[in-house]
Amino acid sequence: MARGLVSRVLLASPRGYCAGVERAVETVERALSLYGPPVYVRKQIVHNAHVVRELEELGAVFVEDEADVPHGATLVLSAHGVAPTVYQRAAARRLHTIDATCPLVTKVHVQARRYAAEGHRIVLIGHAGHEEVVGTTGEAPDATMLVESVEEAEALELPAGTPVAYITQTTLSVDETGEIIDVLKRRFPHIRGPQHEDICYATSNRQWAVKELLDEVDLLLVIGSRNSSNSNRLVEVARAAGVPSYLIDDETEIDETWLEDVETVGVTSGASAPERLVVRVCDWFRAYGVGDISPFASVYEDVVFRLPVELRRAETPAA
Repeated sequence: MARGLVSRVLLASPRGYCAGVERAVETVERALSLYGPPVYVRKQIVHNAHVVRELEELGAVFVEDEADVPHGATLVLSAHGVAPTVYQRAAARRLHTIDATCPLVTKVHVQARRYAAEGHRIVLIGHAGHEEVVGTTGEAPDATMLVESVEEAEALELPAGTPVAYITQTTLSVDETGEIIDVLKRRFPHIRGPQHEDICYATSNRQWAVKELLDEVDLLLVIGSRNSSNSNRLVEVARAAGVPSYLIDDETEIDETWLEDVETVGVTSGASAPERLVVRVCDWFRAYGVGDISPFASVYEDVVFRLPVELRRAETPAA
């Protein structure tokens, strides 16, 4: 491969796996070890094609619906969370259900239930059709309204005196979500909201890391799958600042025409992308002739989530 103009690659930090993804992937691996294949997984355990393929090779079977799982089988619920009706249908099929929902998503579900029980209309800020939004809406379907943009927040109509609260999907753009919340607070001065923002620490940290990097790079590559919300947000953060950015599943999707007139490339990865994919992209650039590949900053995330209680009980020997 001929040497190009690129002379340096900078790696954003933090990047890659978050605690919720680590927990979800390990949940499937441990379930396979404990119970043997097949272990069924509802939807993609996390939104990354490489992770899904590797778990399939170990014996995981991914299904769209709990109705696709044989009676009495083991079912893992994905990190994105599900509506209460999913648990009910799984119980009716006598499935051995292991809940790998990210604890930060569970926190949003708890908020939705609380606001609904208190009689609030709930504004859910998020993306229509995303699995997390579907699951959260299912906690209070009659009370929840989805808002996807500032324009929709401006157009939202509620009867006078209606008690209202907002919650958000955990993988949104920090800046865009802040703008939507500002509109809601202006239009509904008594609106309630979470004490701490719902956007998860990993999403916020990865967006912050990209912003810190942008002044140093001519191009940003984000490693992540097309259906990964937080990965898409990283691309948007760069483009909003005027830096070209592309989402790639791995090094095979790098288009050399992107590198024309580019001296420094930034690389980051979404919260569901394993670090080995970053290594492969770095190897691609080394083969391209780039000798200077280094971290831009080193930020350590120390968040760890315990495995689901169903697994911990199964792994504890009886007294």
